[in-house]
Amino acid sequence: MIYSLYIVNKAGGLVYQKDFSDNLAKLSSNEYLVLAGTFHGVHAITSKISPLYNSSGIEMIEAEKFKLYCFQTLTGSKFLLITAPQQNNVDPYMKRIYDIYSDFVMKNPFHTPEMPIRSDQFDQSLLKLIKNINGP
Repeated sequence: MIYSLYIVNKAGGLVYQKDFSDNLAKLSSNEYLVLAGTFHGVHAITSKISPLYNSSGIEMIEAEKFKLYCFQTLTGSKFLLITAPQQNNVDPYMKRIYDIYSDFVMKNPFHTPEMPIRSDQFDQSLLKLIKNINGP
């Protein structure tokens, strides 16, 4: 079960956020922005303090009630997927979400990079994918 998707630009700004479950607590716009910025900072710190050279930072956080997966693109954008704790192997889902993002956001000549995503085609394709994953 996928609960939420956040897309954070390379500067740590929230450019997209969507909840896919009605059971989640609703946050204010400011709280979503703070959450994205905080994760961006923690991700940057963890990539620096890792004992492994050239670490990519946080890839997954596991909690009692959820898992948070992070996929960082080559351009520095981060895709954060919040899932149920029993959800494993989200790599194929992340790849498909990134494909949809590439097709409907990055190839859109009217989209300004690093700015909030406003694309009905992206929203519709993403929602269709998540409904297939989560079921009815």
